[in-house]
Amino acid sequence: MADGEKESGGDTVDALKLFSKRSDGAATGSNKTYDEVDSTPSSKGSTAAGSDPYRYKMDYPSIGTCVIINNKNFDKMSYRDGTDVDAAFAMKTFSELGYKLRVANDQTVRQMKHLLTSVSEEDHSSSASFVCVLLSHGEEGVIYGTDGCERLENLTRNFKGDGCRSLLGKPKLFFIQACRGSALDDGAMIETDSVDEQTSERIPVEADFLYAYSTAPGYYSWRNTSNGSWFMQSLCEMLVHYKGELELMQIMTRVNRKVALHFESSSNVPGSNSKKQIPCIVSMLTKDLYFPQ
Repeated sequence: MADGEKESGGDTVDALKLFSKRSDGAATGSNKTYDEVDSTPSSKGSTAAGSDPYRYKMDYPSIGTCVIINNKNFDKMSYRDGTDVDAAFAMKTFSELGYKLRVANDQTVRQMKHLLTSVSEEDHSSSASFVCVLLSHGEEGVIYGTDGCERLENLTRNFKGDGCRSLLGKPKLFFIQACRGSALDDGAMIETDSVDEQTSERIPVEADFLYAYSTAPGYYSWRNTSNGSWFMQSLCEMLVHYKGELELMQIMTRVNRKVALHFESSSNVPGSNSKKQIPCIVSMLTKDLYFPQ
């Protein structure tokens, strides 16, 4: 157990470096993570899309491949206790959805790039989609391997339409559990009252991607050392509960709501108590996506 991790049930953040205050009030750099304690389906969605131009075709021989990269131990950063729970959730969830799993643990930057490049070069003609789950430390725009960082765009670029032709026009989903900065969300109080498709067409190479980030740009991302990250807990729960019933963006909105309303940090670490989090969904999808029932 790393310094500062006093309880197995604590929440921590997926960041490279946090700052704590000395007794004299000066800020000091630290690579330690925060530690604290947590505070009727319809079958219509499972039918084939047929020739619906606004819905992704999912009745291929395979729904696709799901790559899960789970980085826990790092050369110069704190280990990510609880990430194995996230990986187990992801494996169970996407396996139930029908994906063929490809799991890799503690990957260096080179290994991550090689793995994703190799998968992008495979023939996905018989697959309906592609999924990648990245569990690691992060900062805005970058994801960490065990030995350093890499820009996220460099890991995803080979799946674009001009690089991976067999996934052209198909959904490519990236779920990213990692910090995107050093800000903490204090939250705020709110008062509430009770046609046939064309056979040939040109599309943007950036089309049909979805990037689901665990947190908003610039913010930390919380992870419980016993239960896994807030985001992955919510994502897996909602995917299983609403598959075949709701469209993916509707599911992701429910993920946002779950993380936003059902989680709040509780800690005796200065400045880390009662913090909130909201995921961030960036979509370039061009159709509705319904997972098979």
